[in-house]
Amino acid sequence: MRKYAKLFDEVCAMIERKKYLEKLISKKENGLVKVITGIRRCGKSYLLFNIYKDYLKSIGVEDDCIICLALDDDENIKYRNPLELGKHIRNLTADESKTYYVFLDEIQKVVTIQNPYIEGVEDKIGFVDVVLGLMKHDNIDVYVTGSNSKMLSSDILTEFRGRGDEIRVNPLSFAEFYNAFEGEKRNAWQEYYTYGGLPLVMTKKSHEEKAKYLQSLFDAIYISDIMDRNKLVYEKTVLDDILNIVSSSVGSLTNANKITNTFKSAKQMNIGAPTVNRYLDYFIDAFLLYKAERYDVKGRKYIGSPLKYYFSDVGLRNARLNFRQQEENHIMENIIYNELCGRDFSVDVGVVEYCYKDAEKKSKRTQLEIDFVANKGSKKYYIQSALTVADEEKREQEIRSLKRVGDSFKKIVVVKDNIIPWHDDDGILYIGIEQFLLDENAMDM
Repeated sequence: MRKYAKLFDEVCAMIERKKYLEKLISKKENGLVKVITGIRRCGKSYLLFNIYKDYLKSIGVEDDCIICLALDDDENIKYRNPLELGKHIRNLTADESKTYYVFLDEIQKVVTIQNPYIEGVEDKIGFVDVVLGLMKHDNIDVYVTGSNSKMLSSDILTEFRGRGDEIRVNPLSFAEFYNAFEGEKRNAWQEYYTYGGLPLVMTKKSHEEKAKYLQSLFDAIYISDIMDRNKLVYEKTVLDDILNIVSSSVGSLTNANKITNTFKSAKQMNIGAPTVNRYLDYFIDAFLLYKAERYDVKGRKYIGSPLKYYFSDVGLRNARLNFRQQEENHIMENIIYNELCGRDFSVDVGVVEYCYKDAEKKSKRTQLEIDFVANKGSKKYYIQSALTVADEEKREQEIRSLKRVGDSFKKIVVVKDNIIPWHDDDGILYIGIEQFLLDENAMDM
């Protein structure tokens, strides 16, 4: 663990996570508990314990006013008891003339216990009670991190009674990766779409080292976490199989029924759709997968199943398949989805219904897909991911859905090639993937 921590610190020291630091600074002492969530090994702890801590020290905050407690460390196992945790923090923040910044890492490790002062009636105490108690002290600013959205997202934010403020941390964006990449910059894209953006991957030199690290995360951390959290005993094989199926279908429409049918045909196993959906939700809760719903652009409504699943880190997806299915178009689509989410857009898969007459003059109706409909406030973008639009037939195929949207919001085609951005006669912007990922302003060209 010490060797891992040292390596992690070394690579993270090369990476600037300005966006997340700015979010933390903007929420400093806002009267809310800052809830920092994200997949394990994406750099949440380093962001808080190093980057943000260094910022606080740079503005004059003294060391004894920054309290850091890693609850996944066995040295702090005592404080997984909520009563011991609360008592410990209060002892360290007793001087009311000072402002204290309390960092509680992996807060989901704190267990829920019966109130020892009440007998005969069930009265549970957990970390929410501790945090709410600390928030009543005006001189304490609380920050917690966790790797479980069920415990640290909407449910818990509700339990914080409106006093929780979530900050989602993702694996490295391409821009963050690119700035820290020490090889030839022209190789950065290939390295990123192959091995993803988990920070520690950047310390590995060979393909074998990178692959072994990424593959080891599943059994050592992600799958075991999911099984422990959801009290699963014999389901590892099914979890593995579902994850493999989803890995193979990134960028394709799917649903629980399709996965159920795959089990029947390929595995001769009967796994019900409700069970498949529940297991998919476990992966989403662990921030391994994201779910993109389908949205009827003209009808302005969600369609429901089928939908798309994307990996929070494409390196994990590729490692899951032992780097055998390297379809750059699907991986590129996954990266664009993650980038849009990282820019705080809500992202759906767009559907445009199109009516036409066939060769026999009969009316026909079909649905055309838009890879992404990205919304943020009053802004909306329609985005297609395409490896190339080098020939006119391919270009027309990619923009058929965009031309039939019928509104004036920005329409963009992102291609693999490094091109000079240009607009066609319909006002559609064409831009290369690297420029799209490196320049957030490029979407508004």
